[in-house]
Amino acid sequence: MWMWNPYPNFSEQQQSTTTPSIRQNDSCSSILRPHFSIHNFEHLLQYFLVSSTSLPAILRSSFGKACCGKWKFLMFWAIPDLYNFRPRVRFMFGVITNVGRRVEKHTAAVASDGSLFSWGANDFGQLGDGTEVGRKHPQKVKLLQTEFVKSVSCGAHCTAAIAEPRENDGTISTSRLWVWGQNQGSNYPRLYWGAFSPNMIIRQVSCGAVHVVALSEDGLLQAWGYNEYGQLGRGFTCEGLQGARVLNAYAKFLDEAPELVKIIQVSCGEYHTAAIAENGDVYTWGLGSMGQLGHCTLQFGDKELLPRRVVALEGIVVKDIACGGVHTCAVTIKGALYAWGAGQAGQLGLGPQGGYFSCTSNGSDMLLRNIPVLVVPEGVQLVACGHSHTLVSMKNGRIHGWGYNNYGQAANEKSTYAWYPSPVDWCVGEMKKLAAGGGHSAVLTDAFSLKELCEFRLADDVNLTNASKIEDVASRTGSDALARLCERLREHLLDLGDNQCEEQEA
Repeated sequence: MWMWNPYPNFSEQQQSTTTPSIRQNDSCSSILRPHFSIHNFEHLLQYFLVSSTSLPAILRSSFGKACCGKWKFLMFWAIPDLYNFRPRVRFMFGVITNVGRRVEKHTAAVASDGSLFSWGANDFGQLGDGTEVGRKHPQKVKLLQTEFVKSVSCGAHCTAAIAEPRENDGTISTSRLWVWGQNQGSNYPRLYWGAFSPNMIIRQVSCGAVHVVALSEDGLLQAWGYNEYGQLGRGFTCEGLQGARVLNAYAKFLDEAPELVKIIQVSCGEYHTAAIAENGDVYTWGLGSMGQLGHCTLQFGDKELLPRRVVALEGIVVKDIACGGVHTCAVTIKGALYAWGAGQAGQLGLGPQGGYFSCTSNGSDMLLRNIPVLVVPEGVQLVACGHSHTLVSMKNGRIHGWGYNNYGQAANEKSTYAWYPSPVDWCVGEMKKLAAGGGHSAVLTDAFSLKELCEFRLADDVNLTNASKIEDVASRTGSDALARLCERLREHLLDLGDNQCEEQEA
């Protein structure tokens, strides 16, 4: 984790212990902190390369703590300033199944036992602990201890989770929706049916800045919150907080009457919404002043009041959709990535000047794209959009990022804007989930080997004194990402020293 912390949305570093330990309290019941040195790291890496022994077996013999199954790590990154570059990685014992998306000032994660953890800003009760006090460490959401949480979504100041009762025998799915935070009626998680019947199964939920959309197993959407830009998809705008209604009108063509469409995925941006239909079509609605709806010409000025099909993607089957602050990205079944909307911070990945145009004038000089444009032709598996940056995981196991990068949330480079897709270090293991917020990013990975565990742990202790030695060990053991990290750290700290010397001489 590269720490940037104007808001406490990152878990702070825990003290290392000389023996493996698992915290049993509610603050973080799943952190494992085995002790490593450079010497035993190299020894264990070499042992791994020779024996190819699986991680659980080695953990039993080397660390004295039995465990089973795959490991999954939740990692955050952002570069705050020139003095706090050191990567810090959280070891999450157990399987983290989801990370809250569209996170700006708070973060949430689901553990393998169905527990929900949250941390960060809490000024509207979005952490679900009944207070408005922010937390720097992951804390279990205690009111959901009787529920097995399956997924979670973070909005600007609210949180929503899908869970089922723990006493459920598993024969019948009873996934229910829980909401809390700003405009949700409680600082504690509360069961919310909205416009759905109590026996309806909830498949997904997504939170925007001031609106929330939930998807049922039957493919129906219900939306609630504010609707000043038409983000609730009701065909009109209105002031004030709006209750939940089911969306039942989707416009495939402008000259045809809207009809009901079965939806399989939904994503909320800041003030716009996007959804994927069963046949792979994309529908968008809400605020479109920066082209984030992808419709080229807009109805009603800068807003789309009903879900409208993105005709520029006709014939292209989309499998994943993500909305940022004022941009949208879609991944096709062939692994191509399309993006549209605002590009003033590089979040479209098309460069600082080229590739941008608007079909209609929006009265500004800002860079935007009103229709989808192909950014990555193949190999994309997952996409996540932060407020002004984008992340994708590739089939080759790498993560690429671009967009606003002032805190290091989008790319390794030091520039404020990352205009083109570029690889992101530090990532080990198979990518499972991505999340992007306002100034930080998170990735969930599987770790299948002791080598990957060693790489994660040693990256937590690298500094200017030992960076050269760790880089040498990493190079000889094939840990390329760790070697690159050490090289970048040394360059960064040396540049920092040169700058300080120049300031003293001046």
